[in-house]
Amino acid sequence: MAEKMEKGGAMVVENEHDDQSGKISSMRTAETLLRLLPMGLCVAALTVMLKNSQTNNDFGSISYSNLGAFKYLVHANGICAGYSLLSAVVTAVPRPSTMSRAWTFFFLDQLLTYVILGAGAVSTEVVYLAYKGDEAITWSAACGSFGGFCHKATASVSITFVVMLCYAALSLISSYRLFSRFDPPSSHSSSKGTEMTARLP
Repeated sequence: MAEKMEKGGAMVVENEHDDQSGKISSMRTAETLLRLLPMGLCVAALTVMLKNSQTNNDFGSISYSNLGAFKYLVHANGICAGYSLLSAVVTAVPRPSTMSRAWTFFFLDQLLTYVILGAGAVSTEVVYLAYKGDEAITWSAACGSFGGFCHKATASVSITFVVMLCYAALSLISSYRLFSRFDPPSSHSSSKGTEMTARLP
């Protein structure tokens, strides 16, 4: 009877271990896919912007390279695409989680989130001025003459903000993984500290 109970207990432990391994594998797969998603979006955003140019018979031609904000957006999306691919490969490989690895993911996810947010913000301002103009500095709206250029720029900026949301989610995941490794102070140590404080004159 005892032998049967021992075997049953071993089976329960083995099943729990298999369930935990399955959950970890599923989480790794989900994070890998979440890291690959921004790569595709970044490539789409920079491709749209790279092809963004228009010629008008009355006002000449305009290209994304004429505006620093759009060039920054292209570079930022290119960097984020490369990082997304690299981080997805690293995440997909099953390795034991270490503190240095957790800190690296946390730092880079935060950094790239702000980089892509900055690219989207400055490009949004340029697109707004292209549509609305600015009478205070006699900057007239350009989208009436370069409608196709403005539409492509708006599409690229919109995709960039979706990328930013993906990186915000990745930042939350890496933050949770890092800071959940720190255990809160135990009740034993806190009560010990209180007792020592009470004994002091």
